[in-house]
Amino acid sequence: MSATGLEVFDTTVQQTNLWLKAIQERLGSDDRHFAYLALRGTLHALRDRLPPELAVHLGAQLPMLIRGIYYEEWHMAGTPTRERHVEEFLAKVERAFVREPPPDVQAVAEAVLEVLAARLDPGQVSKVIHALPHELRSLFPEWARRAAM
Repeated sequence: MSATGLEVFDTTVQQTNLWLKAIQERLGSDDRHFAYLALRGTLHALRDRLPPELAVHLGAQLPMLIRGIYYEEWHMAGTPTRERHVEEFLAKVERAFVREPPPDVQAVAEAVLEVLAARLDPGQVSKVIHALPHELRSLFPEWARRAAM
């Protein structure tokens, strides 16, 4: 018997746990809640920086539960936002950590973007990278940036 009784829910919970575990491994953390906040903050900052059509295409590729996190509190009319510098982008990521900001927000964003790049269609990742200002592209792993060339 499955945990929820619905295979589709069990599958998305399992996929989400795999994403969170991958983020934890990249950050050297055993804190699942921290990994969730990292995922949420980075996805929201990325989503808001993308043109709406591309943001929707990216969201469609995410596992169902992560897709719900991704779309949470989204206001399409206010996108894309205008962050052009890494510091501005990271400030948005940091807002997800309401109680205690991480000591290295850039490492957090890079870990999430590495997991995203490794788990999604390379063509979609390439489109996302190309839609970002040059400075923000540096947050993606080098192998993903090279593949986007």
